[in-house]
Amino acid sequence: MTAVEKEDLDYQYSPSRWSHRFEPEAAVQDHVTVTQCETDKARSQLQCELDVPYGDREGDRLDIYKPQDCRSDAPIFVYIHGGYWQFLSKDQSAFMATTLTAAGVVVVAVDYDIAPKGTLDVMVDQVRRAVSFLSEKFPSSRGLYICGHSAGGQLCAMVLSSDWSKVRDGRVPEIKGAFLVSGVYDVTPLVKTYVNEPLKMTEEDARRNSPCLFSDAVVKNHPNCKVLVVFAEHDPPAFHRQSKEYKEQLKGLGMEVSCVEIPDTDHFNVVHNLAEEQYQLTKMVIAEMTS
Repeated sequence: MTAVEKEDLDYQYSPSRWSHRFEPEAAVQDHVTVTQCETDKARSQLQCELDVPYGDREGDRLDIYKPQDCRSDAPIFVYIHGGYWQFLSKDQSAFMATTLTAAGVVVVAVDYDIAPKGTLDVMVDQVRRAVSFLSEKFPSSRGLYICGHSAGGQLCAMVLSSDWSKVRDGRVPEIKGAFLVSGVYDVTPLVKTYVNEPLKMTEEDARRNSPCLFSDAVVKNHPNCKVLVVFAEHDPPAFHRQSKEYKEQLKGLGMEVSCVEIPDTDHFNVVHNLAEEQYQLTKMVIAEMTS
């Protein structure tokens, strides 16, 4: 690969450079500010359980935010943060909790060991175990829903493709719905980009963790899961393409799946606008979880 080709590939997978609202660094900083402030607000105002262990690794922790007068059958919204597997944490991941708990939804923010501490294999395993743990913790819930943004979208899609026989007691958790927001479903192009510097993925690692190569397992494990694939109008074209292709894969296998482009959003506010009650995606999520 020539230097020019690598520069172009880096550009295609640099979402901050496609924002219509800010310059690249400012777009990232705005996202951190919004998500941190809204998470801090949720922690100060809501019933919450912080740093709940879901396994034995140091990073196996999650936070739970509950509605007032929480019902035993409340739906569960499990959020997996983005940051291209090397940035952010659960401490910026409850930005939607105030809005969703007001609708009677329990919100869970999951942590995982980002790079360089964690490899992609480790992260996928952690998120799988977190979902399995939550399925057992909330057996009366009317539905477990997973949501991931960017790298978190890849992790959620890998959860749907899991070999559950290797997780905990081997039971397949019932996942009622998945909201995949500006995700990456073919990881292989990233091997030759700046994103891979702390990850140090090989081509084999990337293939093993590319959901587009394991879509058959989604149908096998979670045939009744409704999947919503979302991307921003101002996401990079590569994200548009990957989202549409993954949706078509699942549709071709008989899954109930839809794909939505959210207008006037970029890679960052497409998800952090979930803090707003009147936002298009917020309304869609609440309608799906409470209908």
